[in-house]
Amino acid sequence: MPRIAGTDIPDRKMIRYSLRYVYGIGPKTADDILAATGIDPTIKAMDLTDQQMSEIVNYIDQNLQVEGALRRSVAENITRLREIRSYRGDRHRKGLPVRGQRTKCNARTRKGRKKTVAGKKGVK
Repeated sequence: MPRIAGTDIPDRKMIRYSLRYVYGIGPKTADDILAATGIDPTIKAMDLTDQQMSEIVNYIDQNLQVEGALRRSVAENITRLREIRSYRGDRHRKGLPVRGQRTKCNARTRKGRKKTVAGKKGVK
C-alpha cells in the first residue's frame, strides 16, 4: 500500500479517490494536486511510478497542511476560542452545535443520546 503524509492509501482505487483518505484532502484538493503534478486522475494508485508518487508527496509537503499538523491546528483554534470565552468557544465547551443550528428538536449528533428527565406528576 502506498503511503502519503503518513497515511496508507488504498492501491486498487483511482488516485483521485485514494488521495481523499489523507486527512485534510477532499475532492477538490485531490483534483488540484493531480492537475498541478500533471498526473492522470483515473490511474490506479498501485500503477503510479515512484517519480509520480514523489511528485505528489512533494506537492503536499510544500503546499498543504495535512494529517497531524492540521489536526493540531484545529485543536489549537478551538482551545483559543475557549480561552477567550467567545460564544463559539462556549458552544464547544458545552458540546452544542457551534454554527447556529437549531437545538430544540435536532442536534443529536452533537448533544449525544437523549437523557430522560423525570417530569412532573399529573395534577389531580
